[in-house]
Amino acid sequence: MKLIRWGAADQEKTGVIINDIWYDTSAFGEDYNEQFFQNNGLERLAAFVKENEAELPVVPAETRLGSPVARPSKIVCIGLNYADHAKETNAPLPPEPVIFMKSTTALVGPFDDIIIPKNSVKTDWEVELAVVIGKKASYVEEADALDYVAGYVLHNDVSEREFQIERNGTWDKGKGCDTFAPLGPFLATADELGDVNNLRLWLTVNGQKMQDGNTSNFIFNVPFVVAYVSQFMTLLPGDVISTGTPAGVGLGFKPPVYLKEGDVVELGIDGLGTSRQEVKNYVKN
Repeated sequence: MKLIRWGAADQEKTGVIINDIWYDTSAFGEDYNEQFFQNNGLERLAAFVKENEAELPVVPAETRLGSPVARPSKIVCIGLNYADHAKETNAPLPPEPVIFMKSTTALVGPFDDIIIPKNSVKTDWEVELAVVIGKKASYVEEADALDYVAGYVLHNDVSEREFQIERNGTWDKGKGCDTFAPLGPFLATADELGDVNNLRLWLTVNGQKMQDGNTSNFIFNVPFVVAYVSQFMTLLPGDVISTGTPAGVGLGFKPPVYLKEGDVVELGIDGLGTSRQEVKNYVKN
């Protein structure tokens, strides 16, 4: 299945995509959140759709899409998970995964604006494959890790490099700014994708190709990452793990290139669709 959430921000309804048509599943009565995934929501939703497919309302294609997952308990990210990206940022290859957290308040829809934070001059882009956890996971074995995955989604891990690298502290404060986690357009269940460790992912800025990689170049693949993270924290249903970005980020250019107001970022992953964000400066409300 392909799951969507649609409608005005903070008022999203649920839906599914069947043969490229968006259908409203709000009559199912549940959001795509922790409780949904925890209580076999995917199986129950599939049964609901099969039983009611002929009566499901169509969602107009111009409707806003939100994140396909309601705000999770956490967004966990893996840093430096492609050798070419580590090289371009002059970082050594990590002997084990680098973990940082991204604020859940950064979560936005796949076509929402990226807002450059107040006092930011180094806002950057990162196309990533994100994993959505399907059931509670703690001390998972790598051989069993994929059993804990509900599906996959496209993620732009927007990053402020000065906040992340030059300001004292952890990476988190350069990663969790508002609008820094555009997710979607849809969540695809595992059966929709095939080998998640062999997917092309790409990103353009103003039509210029910046990133063009493949998840086959992971340093640490999806099962390893899920199992590894579960050794340090309990993963709850609906949690998101973003698996890292290939080379081509703005920080890696000489001189570096960063986002400015008016830029348009487009990105995609095989089987997970594309997203598009316009860049705007922070304006105090």
